Amino acid sequence: MEKPLVDITYCPKCGWMLRSAYMAQEILSTFVDDVKCVTLIPSETSGVFTVHVGGKLIFDRKQKQRFPEIKELKQLIRDEVNPTKNLGHSDVR
Repeated sequence: MEKPLVDITYCPKCGWMLRSAYMAQEILSTFVDDVKCVTLIPSETSGVFTVHVGGKLIFDRKQKQRFPEIKELKQLIRDEVNPTKNLGHSDVR
Protein backbone atom coordinates (compact mmCIF):
# COMPACT_ATOMS: atom_id res chain seq x y z
CA MET A 1 0.00 0.00 0.00
CA GLU A 2 1.34 3.41 -0.98
CA LYS A 3 1.82 5.98 1.75
CA PRO A 4 -0.71 8.83 1.63
CA LEU A 5 0.08 12.45 0.90
CA VAL A 6 -0.81 15.13 3.43
CA ASP A 7 -1.82 18.54 2.07
CA ILE A 8 -2.08 21.67 4.18
CA THR A 9 -3.78 24.52 2.35
CA TYR A 10 -3.38 27.87 4.06
CA CYS A 11 -3.97 31.57 3.52
CA PRO A 12 -0.65 33.38 3.02
CA LYS A 13 -2.40 36.78 3.20
CA CYS A 14 -3.53 35.87 6.74
CA GLY A 15 0.05 35.12 7.78
CA TRP A 16 -0.53 31.39 8.31
CA MET A 17 2.55 30.09 6.47
CA LEU A 18 4.65 29.65 9.65
CA ARG A 19 1.79 27.85 11.41
CA SER A 20 1.47 25.54 8.40
CA ALA A 21 5.22 24.89 8.28
CA TYR A 22 5.28 24.07 12.01
CA MET A 23 2.42 21.61 11.58
CA ALA A 24 4.14 20.03 8.56
CA GLN A 25 7.34 19.55 10.59
CA GLU A 26 5.41 17.92 13.43
CA ILE A 27 3.57 15.62 11.02
CA LEU A 28 6.77 14.59 9.24
CA SER A 29 8.61 13.85 12.47
CA THR A 30 5.69 11.89 13.98
CA PHE A 31 4.65 9.96 10.86
CA VAL A 32 8.05 9.38 9.25
CA ASP A 33 7.08 5.81 8.28
CA ASP A 34 3.40 6.49 7.57
CA VAL A 35 3.14 9.41 5.13
CA LYS A 36 4.85 10.03 1.82
CA CYS A 37 5.11 13.80 2.17
CA VAL A 38 3.46 16.96 3.44
CA THR A 39 2.69 19.63 0.89
CA LEU A 40 2.03 23.25 1.81
CA ILE A 41 -0.39 24.86 -0.62
CA PRO A 42 -0.92 28.63 -0.50
CA SER A 43 -4.57 29.46 -1.15
CA GLU A 44 -5.75 32.35 -3.26
CA THR A 45 -8.89 32.46 -1.12
CA SER A 46 -8.63 34.37 2.16
CA GLY A 47 -9.18 32.55 5.43
CA VAL A 48 -8.50 29.03 4.15
CA PHE A 49 -6.80 26.48 6.37
CA THR A 50 -7.53 22.84 5.53
CA VAL A 51 -5.75 19.53 6.00
CA HIS A 52 -6.25 16.59 3.65
CA VAL A 53 -4.84 13.07 4.02
CA GLY A 54 -4.86 11.02 0.85
CA GLY A 55 -7.35 13.47 -0.64
CA LYS A 56 -9.77 13.17 2.31
CA LEU A 57 -10.56 16.36 4.23
CA ILE A 58 -9.77 15.81 7.91
CA PHE A 59 -9.78 19.40 9.18
CA ASP A 60 -11.30 22.68 7.96
CA ARG A 61 -10.78 25.85 9.99
CA LYS A 62 -13.96 27.43 8.64
CA GLN A 63 -16.11 24.45 9.64
CA LYS A 64 -14.59 24.20 13.13
CA GLN A 65 -14.24 28.00 13.63
CA ARG A 66 -10.70 27.43 14.98
CA PHE A 67 -7.29 25.97 14.20
CA PRO A 68 -6.47 22.40 15.22
CA GLU A 69 -4.27 21.79 18.22
CA ILE A 70 -1.21 19.82 17.09
CA LYS A 71 -2.22 16.94 19.37
CA GLU A 72 -5.66 16.82 17.74
CA LEU A 73 -4.20 17.00 14.24
CA LYS A 74 -1.82 14.12 14.96
CA GLN A 75 -4.73 12.03 16.23
CA LEU A 76 -6.78 12.76 13.11
CA ILE A 77 -3.88 11.89 10.81
CA ARG A 78 -3.05 8.75 12.80
CA ASP A 79 -6.66 7.57 12.48
CA GLU A 80 -6.27 7.75 8.69
CA VAL A 81 -2.73 6.45 8.14
CA ASN A 82 -2.02 4.00 10.99
CA PRO A 83 -4.89 3.56 13.49
CA THR A 84 -2.81 1.29 15.75
CA LYS A 85 0.07 3.78 16.12
CA ASN A 86 0.71 4.91 19.68
CA LEU A 87 1.25 8.67 19.80
CA GLY A 88 2.59 8.64 23.35
CA HIS A 89 1.63 11.78 25.25
CA SER A 90 -0.41 12.98 22.27
CA ASP A 91 -2.82 10.07 22.84
CA VAL A 92 -3.90 11.27 26.28
CA ARG A 93 -7.26 12.93 25.80
